[in-house]
Amino acid sequence: MKDLTPKKGDLDPIEIASRDEISALQLQRMRWSLRHAYDNVAFYKQSFDNAGVHPDDLRGLADLAKFPFTVKQDLRDNYPFGLLAVPRENISRLHASSGTTGQPTVVGYTARDIETWADCVARSLRASGTRPGDVVHVAYGYGLFTGGLGAHYGAEKLGCTVVPVSGGMTARQVQLIEDFGASTIMVTPSYMLSILDEYRAQGRDPRESPLNVGVFGAEPWTNAMRAEIEQSFDMHAVDIYGLSEVMGPGVANECVETKDGLHIWEDHFYPEIIDPETGEVLPEGEKGELVFTTLTKEALPIIRYRTRDLTRLLPGTARAMRRMEKVTGRTDDMIILRGVNVFPTQIEEQLMAVPELAPHFQIELTRTGRMDEMTVLVEATAECASPDRRDSAGKTLGHRIKHRVGVSVRVAVAEPGGVARSQGKAIRILDKRPKG
Repeated sequence: MKDLTPKKGDLDPIEIASRDEISALQLQRMRWSLRHAYDNVAFYKQSFDNAGVHPDDLRGLADLAKFPFTVKQDLRDNYPFGLLAVPRENISRLHASSGTTGQPTVVGYTARDIETWADCVARSLRASGTRPGDVVHVAYGYGLFTGGLGAHYGAEKLGCTVVPVSGGMTARQVQLIEDFGASTIMVTPSYMLSILDEYRAQGRDPRESPLNVGVFGAEPWTNAMRAEIEQSFDMHAVDIYGLSEVMGPGVANECVETKDGLHIWEDHFYPEIIDPETGEVLPEGEKGELVFTTLTKEALPIIRYRTRDLTRLLPGTARAMRRMEKVTGRTDDMIILRGVNVFPTQIEEQLMAVPELAPHFQIELTRTGRMDEMTVLVEATAECASPDRRDSAGKTLGHRIKHRVGVSVRVAVAEPGGVARSQGKAIRILDKRPKG
């Protein structure tokens, strides 16, 4: 793999500022953001008043803990424009969730917000090893989902040539990567595995592709999957983080020279880690739920938003800004199976250790009587497709899950291609348990 370490002179000054300088800027911007939300959003005025706090109570960064949380249901309850802090006619763009689990969540952006977002994604791409003039293949979904357009504007801001492919039509993805000479791809890690399968199906050597950098986000993924992608393509695989309620992709990003966690762009987003049960702020280094407060958003300021993502904060390394560890799961995708907490990333980690199995999987939950059961649906590689080898590999995976994760599961090993492929965010959990 190429050495793609950015030059120090190419970085934004705030990326290499001192912690004191970063904290001073955060305090200044946080005071503005709290006041902006309080004065212009009825929800926040009522929320702050009910909690007995006022923006003037923020005298230091630690005082943010006095303020109430914002949760996704608050966005649903204020659908569509109740949380906007500027008149609707000042909104340049709207994005929204699919609403498949309830009322959609709507977020708005002023022209300045769009510019800030593009700056953050451009900074993320530069940290990933992408350079002005590179061809960036964007296979995140376009539309109301923030991934495609967020990646697109950031790549353009960096000075790249953007190929706005979106998801799907995997054979065409491979053709365009090759024909246009894409050096960077932005896509979900699960769909990158589908692209890898297509390279092999076409008889192409993925290590000979023009790709140097993959910027992967929108779903949790493991370092074992990183190793699989990097080895298969001879490319760097880095993690990007974001969520539409806070901004979109580009809230944090790994630096290609270290790949030791995602540096949070703390000049725009203030992170906290809390105990998911008590809401108490935890010390740096302890694992808990990630919470974000926006510092510069005009259209939709978000105060102490509970992301449900589980991680921990760490000191800066390649940049002065703090890092967040790779997200290991979400409080709302945690499976409690016979008293044991299980995350899909734990299953993925064990799957990646069994070479006879392909890195595609789903988890099926059923209930027999009062007992929940988990079946891990996987598939064999083409070289290990015989019934005997599939049976052996399934037993190996079941044994690893039992001893490394602590639960007994069924493992169903299909023939190659037998697990449904993702063309966007992977659907990892199929919950077939009776409702109610």
